[in-house]
Amino acid sequence: MEKRREGRERGMLLDGVRDSMPVYVKELLAGGVAGGFAKTMVAPLERVKILFQVPEKQNFKASGCWDPLEKLQKQKGCWVFIGNGASVARIVPYAALHYMAYEQYRRWIILSFPDIRRGPVLDLIAGSFAGGTAVLFTYPLDLVRTKLAYQVVGSKKLHMKGIVHAEQAYKGILDCFSKTYREAGLRGLYRGGVMFSAPSLYGIFPYSGLKFYFYEEMKRHVPEEHKKDVTVKLACGSVAGVLGQTFTYPLDVVRRQMQVQRLSAANSVDVKGTMATLVSIAQTQGWKQLFSGLSINYLKVVPSVAIGFTGYDIMKSWLQVPARDDDLRKVVTNKRNGQPSSLHS
Repeated sequence: MEKRREGRERGMLLDGVRDSMPVYVKELLAGGVAGGFAKTMVAPLERVKILFQVPEKQNFKASGCWDPLEKLQKQKGCWVFIGNGASVARIVPYAALHYMAYEQYRRWIILSFPDIRRGPVLDLIAGSFAGGTAVLFTYPLDLVRTKLAYQVVGSKKLHMKGIVHAEQAYKGILDCFSKTYREAGLRGLYRGGVMFSAPSLYGIFPYSGLKFYFYEEMKRHVPEEHKKDVTVKLACGSVAGVLGQTFTYPLDVVRRQMQVQRLSAANSVDVKGTMATLVSIAQTQGWKQLFSGLSINYLKVVPSVAIGFTGYDIMKSWLQVPARDDDLRKVVTNKRNGQPSSLHS
C-alpha cells in the first residue's frame, strides 16, 4: 500500500515537472533523446563508413562492409563503440537543437507570413535553416568524433591483413579537443566546417531540408487511422533519410577528408576550399570516391533517420507537446481578428 502511494506521488511529481516545461524545452528533450538513441544503434556502421570515405583505408574497401566489422572486432576495447562517446556527445545537442529549431523556424515563418501555404516547401525551408543552426553550434564535436573514429589503434600483437597499424593520436574526447586547439586554434576546431570552407553547411542545408520535406510529405499521404502506427513512421523516416542522403553524400565525403587531413600522412598538400577539395578528389581519386561508402551509409541512414523521427514523435507524445498547428491556428486567427495572443513555447 505504501509503495503504491509512493509510486503515485512520484508519478504526480513527474507529471507536474512535465506540465511546467515550456514547449521548446520539451522539443529539445525529445530531440536529444531520439538522436542519442538512434546514433547508438548504428555506431558500428558509422565507424566503418568513415573508414570507407578516407582513401588511405583502401584495404577495407576490397572486402566489402562486413569483413571490416570482423577485423575491427579483434581490436582492443569495445570495438563497436570506438568514437561513439564523442558521437553521442555531439548528436544529443545537435538533434535537440535540430528538431527544436525546425519547430521554432516553422512557427516563426507561419506567424510572420500568415497566408503562407502549409506543405512540403515550408518543411524544406524550416528544416534547412534548422540544420544550419544546429551544425553551427555542434561542429567541433563532429570533428572530434571523426578523428576518434578514423584513428585505428595499432598493436604489435595484431598482424591481420587489412588492418593499418598506427599510433593512437588521441586518448579521448577532451584530449582530442586540446590537441586540435593547440595545433590550429579555433580554426582547427572548424576544419572542413562551417566557418572557413563550409562543406558542412553546403551539405546540411539540402540534406536536413530534404529529410524533413520527404518525411512530412509522406506522412501527409498516410490514412488517418495509421498515422500513429510506429511501423508507418519508421518506413517514412527510412525513405526520407535515403533520398536526402543520396543527393548530398559527395559533400559528406569532402567534409570527412578535410577533417582528417592532419591525421593522414598521405595528404601532404593542403587543399583549401570545398569546391577545390571536391575537384581534387574527383581528379586524383576518381569520381567514384565521392560515393565511397554510400552503400553502407544506406544501411546506417535507414535505421538512424527512421529511429530518430519515430523516437522524436513518441517522445513528443509522452511529453504531451501540442499538435504542431493547433496553437498556430489560434494565433494566426487572433492576429487576423486583431486580438492579442501568445504562443506558449
